[in-house]
Amino acid sequence: MVSVRLRDVIDVLDQAYPPRLAQEWDSVGLVCGDPEQAVHSVTVAVDATPAVVDQVPEAGLLLAHHPLLLRGVDTVAASTPKGALVHRMIRTGRALFTAHTNADAAAPGVSDALADALGLRVEAVLDPMPAAAGLDKWVIYVPTENSEAVRAAVFAAGAGNIGDYSHCSWSVTGTGQFLAHDGASPAIGGIGAVERVPEDRVEVVAPARTRAQVFAAMRAAHPYEEPAFDIFALVPPPTGTGFGRIGTLAHPEPLRAFVSRVQAGLPPTSWGVRAAGDPDGPVSRVAVCGGAGDSLLGAAAAADVHAYVTADLRHHPADEHRRASRVSLIDVAHWASEFPWCGQAAEVLRSHFGASLPVRVCTICTDPWNVHPATETGSDHS
Repeated sequence: MVSVRLRDVIDVLDQAYPPRLAQEWDSVGLVCGDPEQAVHSVTVAVDATPAVVDQVPEAGLLLAHHPLLLRGVDTVAASTPKGALVHRMIRTGRALFTAHTNADAAAPGVSDALADALGLRVEAVLDPMPAAAGLDKWVIYVPTENSEAVRAAVFAAGAGNIGDYSHCSWSVTGTGQFLAHDGASPAIGGIGAVERVPEDRVEVVAPARTRAQVFAAMRAAHPYEEPAFDIFALVPPPTGTGFGRIGTLAHPEPLRAFVSRVQAGLPPTSWGVRAAGDPDGPVSRVAVCGGAGDSLLGAAAAADVHAYVTADLRHHPADEHRRASRVSLIDVAHWASEFPWCGQAAEVLRSHFGASLPVRVCTICTDPWNVHPATETGSDHS
């Protein structure tokens, strides 16, 4: 069997769930482990708990959705619960890697997996992310004989890159006109006479962050005392990434049937499934968000959907939403809403490594709410 390094697995995961998509407050990536070490297996889970780690073979990787170490961490001493887990993993050659909000925002990501588990065909992102860096379009008017020099200068300053291509520009030739007044030092013509000059209209794109450099390069290469140019800040195109998804059912069904669909599509938890809305109201277009999603209630209300499936809905935001919107709410356990992602992530690795790297999904329920009300016989379902 071909030896797979931890670095190789990280490369695949970073491609599927780019770290740049993570929120600023988040902590994603390698928690413990040597990137050069050999990895004999991968176990995928929502949370890194002692019970989950028990199922990770020695020299194996645990890929977890939720970060083990997030806010205010200043110790991993073995005398602390999380520190003890880290020490235990290191001693046994186990590695821990986290893909959290980057997996939420990726396409496909956590909400795509949730939509698929509910039988929805994804059509759009509920809360799209803008392009990582804004772009400017530069339109520069330059005498034809100087246009190549201006192009070369702005290219060197960072303009003209589109995807895997560089030195990209578009131009057309026309006639420029100007009249120089007293005090001017025209490069062409003289004071008091209208000049008409063959000029190229040169268009290039450049990252907005390079605006000062492109401007300086253009001015240095342009022959005119007062170059004519325009800078347009471009609206970023949709990236396909972002939080939540909007999907459709193959056939409309009443809310009560859709709630049953949600219950059947997700693993059972003590939290269960609860809904707010007209039980007989039709549902065909649905918004979903894996994990805590009440921050997207406004987006769901504006999305022309019949229902919104998410987790951890609080009383007051849900109440305010129901007063102002006809969009039904379906609230599920946080863990259950994100568990379908484990299968998605496992398939990403299986499709790349095949038989050279065993990958399994840990089915242990790590939802913190673990006790049902007692039944008539006095037992519970914990």
